Amino acid sequence: MKMTRQAWVLSRLAAMVLATCSGTVAMAQAWPAKPVHLVVAFPPGGIVDTVARQLQPRLQSALGQPVISENRAGAGGTVGAAEVARATPDGYKLLMTFDSYATYSLTYPKLPFQPAKDLVPVTQIARNPLILVVSPQVKAGSVKELVALSKAEPHALNYASVGAGSSNHLTAELFKAVSDAEAMHVPYKGGAPAMQDLLGGQVQMMFLSAVLAQPHVQSGKLRAVAQTGAQRVPAFAGVPTVQESGYQGFEVNSWVGMLAPAATPRQVIERLHQEIKSIAQEPAFAARLQEQGLSGIANTPEQFAAALQAESQQWSRLVRERQLNME
Repeated sequence: MKMTRQAWVLSRLAAMVLATCSGTVAMAQAWPAKPVHLVVAFPPGGIVDTVARQLQPRLQSALGQPVISENRAGAGGTVGAAEVARATPDGYKLLMTFDSYATYSLTYPKLPFQPAKDLVPVTQIARNPLILVVSPQVKAGSVKELVALSKAEPHALNYASVGAGSSNHLTAELFKAVSDAEAMHVPYKGGAPAMQDLLGGQVQMMFLSAVLAQPHVQSGKLRAVAQTGAQRVPAFAGVPTVQESGYQGFEVNSWVGMLAPAATPRQVIERLHQEIKSIAQEPAFAARLQEQGLSGIANTPEQFAAALQAESQQWSRLVRERQLNME
């Protein structure tokens, strides 16, 4: 029986689709067959770098291939994110980033990539509250005293951030919205200059990740007034939450997560999630995180995606309602 041209074309298309699917499955099953690169979108020493350095040897052992951590800092993490967004979606180049990722659409309208389309969530690895810290010169030891001081002296308090749209900027504005506190935003181009002025007393307060706040609070260079999570973390057991200080419903957490290029095989995403979930449950890994005020999450890709959407909506609403300048 002669095959019609239409039937021949359809059979060839079916063969091509089958070959493509088979190749994808085979690649995913063989993954990883070479080194895996973790692109850390921030400088060494920050919270993302800290978690990546702790994850790297454990993930390397689990995968049986070298795992290389590389810092690609710049433009609030978007330089590293863009590099991974452009990468081949084969599981060999992954993004390590943190909570500012949820606000990229607000702060960087001209990105060379689309976060919601070009990258897919793998898992949130760890989270920690932000710590509201003040300079020792500030005459306030609690949230209520700080709010009262800000109202009595409306121009006395300035708060630092690492830039417009950053988590410490938006958290401070959310705090102002619920408490009616008065404080002027002073944005910096990065964490180092912000910390320098905060420690020098040029700015009076800042919301810092627990990891970054801990050494300065322990040394007495900064005073911890409150933490933003729903519960206290052991590293700051003596510091009340904002909720405990009288503002119910206030909860903000910083987090570190992993994303991959869109179209990365599902089997690779699931393998990564499962391995990181196992690592997060290791007593030594969990204890190290806890020492720094962090706790492991390792949620599913779907849970991570939902969390990103919820955060993006929350911050978009805040920016709109308070008419914040995001430049």
